[in-house]
Amino acid sequence: MRVLVCGGAGYIGSHMVRKLISSGHTPVVFDNLSTGHSAALDEAFRGAAEKGISPVLVKGDVLNVGDVEKLFDEQPVDAVIHFSAHSKVSESLAKPALYYHGILVGSLNLLAAAIHSKVDTFIFSSTAAVYGTPETMPIEESCPTNPISPFGQAAKMVEMILEDYAQAQGLKSIALRYFNAAGADPEGRLGENHDPETHLIPNVLKAILGKTPPLDIFGNDYPTPDGTCIRDYVHVEDVADAHLLALNHLCAQTGSGYFQTFNVGSGKGFSVLEVMAAAERVTGQWVPYTFTHRRAGDPAVLVASAEKAKQTLGWNPKYPSLDDIIRTAWRWFNK
Repeated sequence: MRVLVCGGAGYIGSHMVRKLISSGHTPVVFDNLSTGHSAALDEAFRGAAEKGISPVLVKGDVLNVGDVEKLFDEQPVDAVIHFSAHSKVSESLAKPALYYHGILVGSLNLLAAAIHSKVDTFIFSSTAAVYGTPETMPIEESCPTNPISPFGQAAKMVEMILEDYAQAQGLKSIALRYFNAAGADPEGRLGENHDPETHLIPNVLKAILGKTPPLDIFGNDYPTPDGTCIRDYVHVEDVADAHLLALNHLCAQTGSGYFQTFNVGSGKGFSVLEVMAAAERVTGQWVPYTFTHRRAGDPAVLVASAEKAKQTLGWNPKYPSLDDIIRTAWRWFNK
């Protein structure tokens, strides 16, 4: 199967590309390389020729209609996995237009081209931010969606669009609501490389290595046992597995029109201080840090229920341990 991977040079996208190749699929990567890295693709593509697979990189932007239409005209594909979007809650609060325009217009451009080309299989990288500040834990897919940031609002809108397209256009789609993707390829070939980096685990490890100033912890007065935010961390390889299983699930659907949402999380919550303690266990080194004010848009606790993905998709995370997640990231940063 030829699978279009939009944003395939990014952190999760490059792991997905590698996963597709290892599963015998041919990835067609579409990326403007503004935040993704061609070096990550070099690693992700490694070994493809030995499998008789010829992956493709097409440089272009989902916000450019001409780029998207040309892509579908020149690169026939059977399915679309859409990773291309900005994904920082705090940035979305400061720059809402960037997020509404980027997420909505990019998704609509891809959907229009896919439907025109009779590609009816679509996976969207959504987010736990669609839930806002949930009232119950763990969070199930049936919980109300009340986003408190433009990032979450835009992702929710795309989910609504996909549901409408299932009814009106016969589209088969799945939205995967990520919690906190973390970790790295266990062999140390692919990892997290954002600039600037906003995710906790890589910033903890960078602080240990002395690559950054002491870690800023945003708030220590949340209604949690130690006063810091609690989040659900899921290994990036497990996130890629969830996409592959979602792709298989969509391909098995008969008839037209299908839409489902699935949480992608470990089902376990760890506070910022607990993550730091795990990093100290793994590395044997102390994490320098200071407390600072809360960030807007940060709920106190976000923990997933992933039972729906486990039961419907057959998803079973291979890296359920926070220490193991951090250990793979530590290997990547040291390498």
